Amino acid sequence: MRKSIIDFQKQKANRDKITMVAAYDYPSARALDEAGVDMILVGDSVAMVLLGHEDTLSVSMEEMLIFTKAVSRAAKNAFILADMPFMSYQSSTYDALQNAAKFMKEGRANGVKLEGGSEFSECIRALSRASIPVIAHIGLTPQSVNAMGGYKVQGKSKEAAKKLIDDAKAVQDAGASMVLMECVPSKLAQKITQILEVPTIGIGAGKHCDGQVLVYHDFLGLHQGFKPKFVRKFANLNPNEGIKAYINAVKSGEFPSEEYSFSLENDEWIEELY
Repeated sequence: MRKSIIDFQKQKANRDKITMVAAYDYPSARALDEAGVDMILVGDSVAMVLLGHEDTLSVSMEEMLIFTKAVSRAAKNAFILADMPFMSYQSSTYDALQNAAKFMKEGRANGVKLEGGSEFSECIRALSRASIPVIAHIGLTPQSVNAMGGYKVQGKSKEAAKKLIDDAKAVQDAGASMVLMECVPSKLAQKITQILEVPTIGIGAGKHCDGQVLVYHDFLGLHQGFKPKFVRKFANLNPNEGIKAYINAVKSGEFPSEEYSFSLENDEWIEELY
């Protein structure tokens, strides 16, 4: 049975940690679903992980819908969360409703995630009124990387920490079903988790959140580029070794052997062709 927001509320109450993974395609989503992951986030991080952009700003609604459709076709039990890309909701509440509806109707997502705190309370409230579950993303918000001056830990001063607490309370009051915190000091994330009634998800926010999220390609070692401090590799599936072995096998004539080829019982006549 498909996981729901109600299930995550129960998990918070029972201190049963929520598992979320960012993934973007059918085979990844199917593997995660079969393994029992609670939530799959179709993140705008696909811009960097799969599409080769230097940040998350360049991915479009059309592209996000393609990835969301692929994930929702694969996962039968996990909650599918679609990331609202840059400028798909910041421009107006109307745009937010229209684009979130596309994720729900066309992408078959179960909810949407947007970045920002109290300044997006009106948007969150409108989506919630439309029965669209919203996860609010606070702390380091990658779509605001240019305004923030880079990818930095947030809430390091007393004033900044208070602002994060106020943001968390504001988005909850507006109807957010969950709050995701990125690059927030562990003790501050713990404090916010204790204050909020809705579950919290952490990425670089310590162990005291109600759940955690990492990118599929990061924690499996598939992505060999820059590795943030908060990423732990639970496997090392670096494809380089396999790729080099394939190249060498083809060049040496070892592959494909008869085991990987097709043959006919009587094929002498082929020699007579032309």
